[in-house]
Amino acid sequence: MTIEMLSYRQLGERLGCSRDAARALVKRLRLPLHKANDGKALVSVDLGEINHNLMPTDSSADQLPVTASLKKRIEPKLEATAAIHQAELERERERAERLMSELLRAKADALAARATVSRLEGELAALRSRPWWRRLARRKKQPSGSFDVPQTDTNVQAVFASSEVA
Repeated sequence: MTIEMLSYRQLGERLGCSRDAARALVKRLRLPLHKANDGKALVSVDLGEINHNLMPTDSSADQLPVTASLKKRIEPKLEATAAIHQAELERERERAERLMSELLRAKADALAARATVSRLEGELAALRSRPWWRRLARRKKQPSGSFDVPQTDTNVQAVFASSEVA
């Protein structure tokens, strides 16, 4: 026979298959390839030497009872498996909801702790801004609204008196 130079599409048309099937056949048979001027691959092929049989696409009548019996055996197992997966999905959904609520509670606790920390840092900054001797002799508020100076020793009173004069 004669050797022809065909593209994958042309070879597929001659053999009665798709372009990709023709390409796979060329690859499998290791037929020589050449590049055409337009960039397409051309295959050197002798169609008389290629013994290509297409696979039957439609099922024969002999296989239908076998297929039906297999489906009958598989369908209950598929349904049972689907039910198991559905139950597992529900458990995981409940678990995710529970974890989400715990996460939200923890976030609220963290925000409350942050607020407490910032409040205490403010109080600490206010205390640190006062001199040490004022912190030592801190005044206590009386119920009547008047302030009473706590009893301090004479050395501390002398320090107070000297600071008021200056």
